[in-house]
Amino acid sequence: MSSALRVLVVDDEPLARLRLRGLVGAIQEPRCEVIAEAATGSQAASWLREHGCDIVLLDVQMPGADGLQFADGLAQRQQGLPVPLVIFVTAHAMHALRAFELDALDYLTKPVRRERLQAALARAAQRLSERAAVQAALPPDAPGTPDHADFITLTDRGRLLRIPVGEVLYFKAELKYLTLRTASESHVMDGALSDLEQRLGARFLRVHRNALVARWAVRELERHAPTSFGDLDGGDAAEAADSWAVRIVHVDEWLAVSRRQVAAVREALAGLGR
Repeated sequence: MSSALRVLVVDDEPLARLRLRGLVGAIQEPRCEVIAEAATGSQAASWLREHGCDIVLLDVQMPGADGLQFADGLAQRQQGLPVPLVIFVTAHAMHALRAFELDALDYLTKPVRRERLQAALARAAQRLSERAAVQAALPPDAPGTPDHADFITLTDRGRLLRIPVGEVLYFKAELKYLTLRTASESHVMDGALSDLEQRLGARFLRVHRNALVARWAVRELERHAPTSFGDLDGGDAAEAADSWAVRIVHVDEWLAVSRRQVAAVREALAGLGR
């Protein structure tokens, strides 16, 4: 991102805020700027009603509503405005699970090392860039950003993650698991495509028995040699002789399209004006 990321520091200890400000200022990449500080969740909420930021560095134990309560109500308070990413910075490690349930980007324990904070801010920059790319790819009449509850929850290497549905490019069934693909990451998850198809509705299109693709993420439909993608829907001779695939935005990957879904994909592309 070309401009500096805007950071709000929320901590009831002045020295802790001062140290975080210094650490943020010392990080060259990604470029970040502390634009405001707050000593309580209520002060932070009041500031956010009038201003915006990209990232909140948030303590847990504070007077009044604690950091977990503040994060839990953050999306509702923004009322349609972009919701800042939350990185918890606290002396208490026992709240990490609850923090990730609230879609925290990271959870840092004090005293914070500059390298650890830099890694968290780099992840924030990546997530914000991905969010911007998703919004840029949406057609003008597409629905707005999904609400705060519109997430896919999964476990990845011991971490509990919530991936915004609006960032998902596709789901693909492979053996006993599903692969969830965003512009920057792949995650393995449990579940069934049929369940996701029912839950996500018209925003996603079943292009093959093993793939569910976000409609906005379909860049083009093209005929391909049958050997490019293996067997399609059972791999019978008639199907293999008429192989199609879709190209996915951002990752430039091709996914097989079963013959019976070609017409639906064409209609989706026509509806998006592509």
